[in-house]
Amino acid sequence: MSYNLCIIKPNNNVFSETFVQTHIDFLEGNKTVLYGGDFPVYKSDGTFLLRSKLDILIYLIQKRIFKRKDISVRNKALVKYFEENKTDVVFTEYGTVGASVCKACEMANVPLVIHFHGADAHHKPTVAKYIDRYQLAFKYVSALICVSQSMVDELIRLGAPKEKIVLNPCGVDIHKFVASQTESTPPTFFFVGRFVEKKSPLTLIKAFAIVKKQVPEAHLIMAGAGALLEESKNLAQTLGLASSIEFPGVYTHQQVQEQMQKVRAFAQHSVTTADGDSEGTPVGVLEASASGLPVIATAHAGIKEAVIHQKTGLLSCEFDVEAFAQNMVIVLKDEEYAKSLGKNGVEHMRLNYSLKDKIAIIDQAIERAVNSRTKHRLN
Repeated sequence: MSYNLCIIKPNNNVFSETFVQTHIDFLEGNKTVLYGGDFPVYKSDGTFLLRSKLDILIYLIQKRIFKRKDISVRNKALVKYFEENKTDVVFTEYGTVGASVCKACEMANVPLVIHFHGADAHHKPTVAKYIDRYQLAFKYVSALICVSQSMVDELIRLGAPKEKIVLNPCGVDIHKFVASQTESTPPTFFFVGRFVEKKSPLTLIKAFAIVKKQVPEAHLIMAGAGALLEESKNLAQTLGLASSIEFPGVYTHQQVQEQMQKVRAFAQHSVTTADGDSEGTPVGVLEASASGLPVIATAHAGIKEAVIHQKTGLLSCEFDVEAFAQNMVIVLKDEEYAKSLGKNGVEHMRLNYSLKDKIAIIDQAIERAVNSRTKHRLN
């Protein structure tokens, strides 16, 4: 089926949003891309969606001075873009973006598919800010893609029609990852991601401090960047772990793949923050399992389905530092067990988290939206 798909995303390039680029690379359709916050400002070539200086000035006054959420000039610019590009369907990354562009989609009679990812469904201040627009979007949208059962439950609680929700966790390209030989790797743990509150890097460091007392040769690599990076470095220094924890910064996807071949296990202590922010299904966890690594994590959001406790990894409750640490110790002291967890993880990813299968589910939701629009026109 041939159709023109417009993908709208909030950011141009963000190292941690590999799933967004994956959608751009692999979804079907003749694709165009817009970006620039909750409402797109730029085309993929970096040029403005708003064409005249006057329109840009009006937009800035409405947005920055009057704090308007619904700005007519940008709605019209987006509608014009849809018309000129003969857009058949819009796919948005994040619920906030979908809610913001919904009116323009309705004005252009273009179906909308919204992909929720995490904070857009769970972060209380974000939900409170967008709830009115969410309610309108729930009525118009053709499909709502959710990456975890907890997200499904939350959207239903917010008023989303159950029949429009598609549960579809992120996928992993299993062919890009080679199963690690964990029995021959050093006692090193690996974390990769943003240093933000919901990934709780400080809790991971505290757990690792307990591990070091039982396994002195243990090592931890924490790759990434974010608001809590400096505080994480300071905590490692304070706990006397400066020589045992590496902070190499942002890794490329290739570096992540290579690093996962050199460590014993993957560790991520995801939590629900005080303001409700939560993960979806962390891609790092999926890639670690696809690499044959046992995953030490928390029973949080989509992780509960991605990691099968005592079969593909070991889970503990959020903020239970002692239990998390002991799970880390287990995979260091029992190499055969660590190997079996990793092996099972590869199979779990192959059967349930194949990128090809996950992309196909989104493609189907998009195609249904296009077909529904076509039938509506014929009638």
